[in-house]
Amino acid sequence: MKRYASLAAGLLLLVVGSAARAEDAKPFITNKDVDLTMILPPPPANDSAETKAELGEVLTMQVTRTPEMEARAIADAEENVWRFADVMGPDFNKDKLPKFSAFFDRVVETEGAVVDPAKDVWKRPRPHQLSDLVKPVVKLSSSGSWPSGHATVGTMMGIILSDMVPEKRAQIMARAAEFAHNRIVGGIHYPSDVEMGKISGSVIAAVLLNREDFKAEYEVARAELRSDLGM
Repeated sequence: MKRYASLAAGLLLLVVGSAARAEDAKPFITNKDVDLTMILPPPPANDSAETKAELGEVLTMQVTRTPEMEARAIADAEENVWRFADVMGPDFNKDKLPKFSAFFDRVVETEGAVVDPAKDVWKRPRPHQLSDLVKPVVKLSSSGSWPSGHATVGTMMGIILSDMVPEKRAQIMARAAEFAHNRIVGGIHYPSDVEMGKISGSVIAAVLLNREDFKAEYEVARAELRSDLGM
């Protein structure tokens, strides 16, 4: 029993330690560096023809999505680079890539630091907040819908990861597009939210790739990744 208790305690410390490292991650930039309210247009009005048409698209997806599509959307609700494992292969995992993992924790934190303030300005209601007919299959959120944070971070991760592994650029960017689209499949975003997220992610990634502090950590993460994958 003591041996199992020690093992359980060790696993708990490992989990807590990993969570702490993720929480300690600092964004590379914030909305002070990239102000999306100066880049993106405002969202369509709630009672506009465009929003009504988009609600129709969300509801159409709701009745046509398959259980497999729903499962994929639910899994993609998790915001981390490991969702690209189905493209990168079985050796692409957190345990083998600690420096790479810490680097992408900062990438994910950057999305929130840039996108969340813009969401708070626009405060576009989510589809389920405008229509009781919308039944999301992913976790509900009351944060602003415009732009999609998931689409933003998925695009950021796709661009940065494909820059590290250009041999897989087409597959990585296709996976990033699916990650973004799954917010519509999940019923939690309008199509235009996702498009604005793709634009946001592209802009943020372009800014990051030209910063010296980012490039220094990028090179360390890239070297570890390519070494681990035998590239």
